[in-house]
Amino acid sequence: MEEQYDITIIGAGPGGYQAAIRAAQYGAKVALIEKDKLGGTCLNRGCIPTKALYESAYLIEQIKEKAEEFGIEIKDFNVNFAKAIERKNKVVKELVEGIIALQKAWKNRVYEGHGKIIGGNIDTGFKISIQGKDNEVITTKTVIIATGSSPTLIPNFNIDHERILTSNDILDPSFNKIPKRLLIIGAGVIGCEFAYIFNHFGSKVIMLEYLNKPIATEEPIIIRELENKFKKLGIEIHTSLNVLSIENTGSGVKAITCDASVPKEEINNAEKSTHMADLCLVSIGREKESKNIGLEKLDIKTNRGSIKIDPFSLETSVRGIYAIGDVTGGLLLAHVASYEGDIAVSNALSRIGGFPVKEMRADYSLIPATIFISPNIGSIGIRRKSAKNQGIDVIMGLFSYQSHGKAKCMGEDSGFLQILCNKVTNKIIGASCMGVGASGLIAEIALAMQNDLTIQNINSTIHSHPTLSEIVREASQDVLGKAIHKKGRPINN
Repeated sequence: MEEQYDITIIGAGPGGYQAAIRAAQYGAKVALIEKDKLGGTCLNRGCIPTKALYESAYLIEQIKEKAEEFGIEIKDFNVNFAKAIERKNKVVKELVEGIIALQKAWKNRVYEGHGKIIGGNIDTGFKISIQGKDNEVITTKTVIIATGSSPTLIPNFNIDHERILTSNDILDPSFNKIPKRLLIIGAGVIGCEFAYIFNHFGSKVIMLEYLNKPIATEEPIIIRELENKFKKLGIEIHTSLNVLSIENTGSGVKAITCDASVPKEEINNAEKSTHMADLCLVSIGREKESKNIGLEKLDIKTNRGSIKIDPFSLETSVRGIYAIGDVTGGLLLAHVASYEGDIAVSNALSRIGGFPVKEMRADYSLIPATIFISPNIGSIGIRRKSAKNQGIDVIMGLFSYQSHGKAKCMGEDSGFLQILCNKVTNKIIGASCMGVGASGLIAEIALAMQNDLTIQNINSTIHSHPTLSEIVREASQDVLGKAIHKKGRPINN
């Protein structure tokens, strides 16, 4: 007899495994299907392993730049990348084991294999086949697809997983050698984080970017500071370049580029440049993992591989089937997938009925983002240019880490926090931060924005001294010319 579930989740990344726990908390009978490892890309080949390596790289920078200033004399030290990889792998392993234990604690059935919807509907139940370590067919009242994404394998780039690598390859548990020269294609978030890491472990890093600047969606002031930091570190960023091909030469890699402004029909006659390195990391584009999971069988609508969903309920074109995370083609962020998991679970169980839950609607107006280099970069809301385009009269507050006591004590006085406020309503509409603890400072602003607080609400909130959180209050005070540790405008009200 087939096992029957209230809700089945295909994919156990940060969206899927958290959705499974949330559904169990409401009393649902839950099946979770994963063909690889619990935690998905984020935990096994993304957020967590890169942040573990970032912390190693950051510690190297601290020892090199600040140990003597702090009264610690280190005559010599060695950097052991293989040891850092061991630590990274241990962190990942322990977190995966934690997720396994949580699923058991909530009595969720975890199936190891490839899940595929093979038929059914909301009235009779959907049938899902599982092929892999577990080979079964189960029946479920509702489905959440959370299959994620994987690095795009661009044909011209000849990704061979030996010298021409994806982020999956470079974060593989067995990868433990530092190249003398590393070529990174793409200067977005992923490319910049890897550039910072490998630079501190001793690689000469060269970045090639199609756009005219790195991390192009950030505020201009953030981009300038990142460019200055990378220049100081010796990381080369070459912008406005079209990478035509990448070749494994046997002893290294060779990339051929031309100016990005050259029209496609004129590329053959355009002036070319050659870039050589030991390894190449391709960090542009991700493919949605939507193939061979049964979408065609039920005529679930897609667009270029992305599953189409109702933007509020997250339901697909088939009643009772929902999709969350990267596979929908939205924001490729782990915390967005987790947020969507909560919404999909609430709506799926509401459709079934009989559970203590209400329908929810997705709202993407406030999504915080962080880039893990040093100093950290954090942002939320809209940028100044976007505000201007929308006709919003903006007043800005900006406070420097250099004027902050706690930052000085930490030896982390490089950076700033910028807050944008609607001059008419005094509501915060965006913020950008570059400095130690940027993600935490942005989180406070996100909470304020989510609860529709005014800039005065932050100003009137007592922040413990000395803490980095005071930077938020100083920047918000600067919006009104009231910052204490900065000469600002006279107070007008």
